[in-house]
Amino acid sequence: MRYEECTIEGRNAVLEAFRSGKTIDRLFVLEGCKDGPVQAIVKEAKKGDTIINFVKKERLDQISGSGKHQGVVAYAAAYEYAEVEDILNAAKEKGEDPFLFILDGIEDPHNLGAIIRTANLAGAHGVIIPKRRAAGLTATVAKTSAGALNYTPVAKVTNLTATMEELKKQGIWFVCAAMDGEVMYKQNLTGPIGLVIGNEGEGVSRLVRETCDFAAGIPMKGNIDSLNASVAAGVLAYEIVRQRMNAVK
Repeated sequence: MRYEECTIEGRNAVLEAFRSGKTIDRLFVLEGCKDGPVQAIVKEAKKGDTIINFVKKERLDQISGSGKHQGVVAYAAAYEYAEVEDILNAAKEKGEDPFLFILDGIEDPHNLGAIIRTANLAGAHGVIIPKRRAAGLTATVAKTSAGALNYTPVAKVTNLTATMEELKKQGIWFVCAAMDGEVMYKQNLTGPIGLVIGNEGEGVSRLVRETCDFAAGIPMKGNIDSLNASVAAGVLAYEIVRQRMNAVK
């Protein structure tokens, strides 16, 4: 189900958004504000997975499009998030080994949208992103995905490593993109697999990498030593596609 608005301002509008069940990624609240309506909004936010940021008035004025925020601004997801189980069920319905994208801290919405687009075209069954320190399903992500969000489920989880450990129990193994990893062409990337792509600047975080089974490197012959996160995701994804296609011949 698609949500039509991405930024919600004003106390009544924000409170109604929470109570109507909209998925709110992030709530910005005026620092030090203690009045009843605002506290009611904060209480609603704490019931779910909403990230709450207490900020100064200047920051709220900057975020607000109308300037009539009344001390609160909420970012609603452009699309509804799926559950991890929905992604696994999508693979089961197709009779295929699960193929997942795990995104560890992708912060640029353009990169996120591009990766979701690649995931769809590569036949991945879904994408998993973390709750914190990462882009959510904003309107920019939806636009950049070129419609892929209509078909590719995206789940948002509190703890990536815990989610990966649970998925390992279901037979899924994980490979992360890393410059010092073994060249991808030398690795067996078939079977139930999760492709882990790290943050644009820092790469895959230590705990997530330690949870992965292998690290895969992309051979590079130029004068610089790294690829854009969405490009790296595409290169590795299509090596997985190639190997999966060869495996069924």
